[in-house]
Amino acid sequence: MRATMRAIGLAALMGAAIAWPCPSTVLGAQGTATAVAARPVLTDAEKERFLLNADIKATIKVSKGVTKARQVRMSDGQLTHDAQVQDVDISMPFFQVDPKHTEVNFKDSYRYNIAAYRLSLLLGLDNVPMSVERVVDHKPSAVTWWLDDVAMEEGDRKKLKEQPYGPNPVRTLGYLSVMRVFDELIQNRDRNLGNMLWSKDWKLWMIDHTRSFRLGKDLLNPKTLERCERSVFAKMKELNAAQLTAVMGKNLTKEEIVALLARRDALVKLIDGRIAQFGEDKILFTL
Repeated sequence: MRATMRAIGLAALMGAAIAWPCPSTVLGAQGTATAVAARPVLTDAEKERFLLNADIKATIKVSKGVTKARQVRMSDGQLTHDAQVQDVDISMPFFQVDPKHTEVNFKDSYRYNIAAYRLSLLLGLDNVPMSVERVVDHKPSAVTWWLDDVAMEEGDRKKLKEQPYGPNPVRTLGYLSVMRVFDELIQNRDRNLGNMLWSKDWKLWMIDHTRSFRLGKDLLNPKTLERCERSVFAKMKELNAAQLTAVMGKNLTKEEIVALLARRDALVKLIDGRIAQFGEDKILFTL
């Protein structure tokens, strides 16, 4: 795992260090009040080492969802921080999603959390939390950095009576457009209001991607793809099989990468068509 990360130059992909908020009480990623103390500035490489090596001291909470993801408290002797651990790895020929829908070749896997994070880096995104592979309790797992400054879930945002799009609606709508393109690219089958988290600075964080990276090559909701972030569009066009194979390692199969690139081609064709029809300034934007 660590050799693979060095080989793909992950630290170079991930960009700048993250500054922590001042002491305050905010809503945790599961909606619980959490005291946030001042923390040192960490580089992404330091965060990665922490997730890979810090001791798991306690389980804070186990989710009610079917994947039984759990929030754990970790410490390396100097830093204490929480993470999410998911070890789900299910594969079924058929899965009854609801009374009217059955999914063929159903998969629900921790490795897609890691793949989504790595793909976000390739696209220049910084709103998918870091996720690494680590064996926890004898099971390969995705260990994901816990978000500290979450203000609300998407469902709570929609209930706001004042400023439901925050102080900068254009930016908020831009984040939602980025999410729609990202979800089509990974063919996310489980984007719900609970895995769209808004931080205190109105940044949309996309979490929990265990039901993504399907083998379907068609777009699921092309009518919702009205706009695309300019740099994401440029980086998406640069994706190729060799690059993805090197970056993803065992987290995506060859077939999953082929399907991802087919969806990328469909996305590019759709967006290029909209640009030709409405003009670049109406379709592409800078977040």
